[in-house]
Amino acid sequence: MSGLRWARSHRCAALAPITMAPTHVAAAFASPQEDPFLLLESTLKAVERLLRHADQRPLQRCWIDHPYGEEERTRLEEEVLPAISRCLQRIDEIDHELELAQDQDQEQEQQHQAGAGGG
Repeated sequence: MSGLRWARSHRCAALAPITMAPTHVAAAFASPQEDPFLLLESTLKAVERLLRHADQRPLQRCWIDHPYGEEERTRLEEEVLPAISRCLQRIDEIDHELELAQDQDQEQEQQHQAGAGGG
């Protein structure tokens, strides 16, 4: 199973704090804890869980004195959550395209090696 396929099928909440200060681009995706795409899915699940279990109580925010009430909860449900879901869906589409290209490259390499070895 390719790394992309594994990551997509095993999305989960990050197990460690996310560190987004890589020294170069490749380091940004060195582990699931550093993958912003997995963080995005974790965020979606956490907000859904929060809204589901908060009943109709206001949602207290740590940086403002006014909690999220019914209007803000509705905006989260109708605007923010669908936007995150669409983003994740598009990421899955991009991952799938990359997997197909990778599979084709591997297949071509195998055919090339078989042709070189058979002659």
